[in-house]
Amino acid sequence: MSSILKSSDAARLALHAAVRLGQEPGTRQSVGAMAREFGVSAAHLAKVLGRLERAGLVLGTRGPAGGYVLARPARLVSLAQVFEAVEGPLSDRRCPFDVPVCDGNGCLLGGYFRVLNRKAAAKLNRTKLSNVHLKLGGKK
Repeated sequence: MSSILKSSDAARLALHAAVRLGQEPGTRQSVGAMAREFGVSAAHLAKVLGRLERAGLVLGTRGPAGGYVLARPARLVSLAQVFEAVEGPLSDRRCPFDVPVCDGNGCLLGGYFRVLNRKAAAKLNRTKLSNVHLKLGGKK
């Protein structure tokens, strides 16, 4: 199936991991356990969590008892903050093509995608990790 709204694997993984950490505040989650839960590579997840750590969104501890926790309460972390930690600042000026053909200003669809991006950014900014409930193992 296709989706008009696409993001990188890293961004999707960051969002899932952050929501997962927000479900059990203060409980250290290991990379291996989360990777198995999400069905992804532990190495890839570790890189993504490293980006979230550099952005100040999670705290990581190395070693056998290590893992990650949110750096602040889930009610204070927006989906936009998590997304931007991995993808960079959200913009409404991006050309919808993978290889930009224009800045979106003179494009036939530029106005439409600009509005769509603004609405998506507003929703991501309003939605806190504590408002999202992640269900694993079920149908998507």
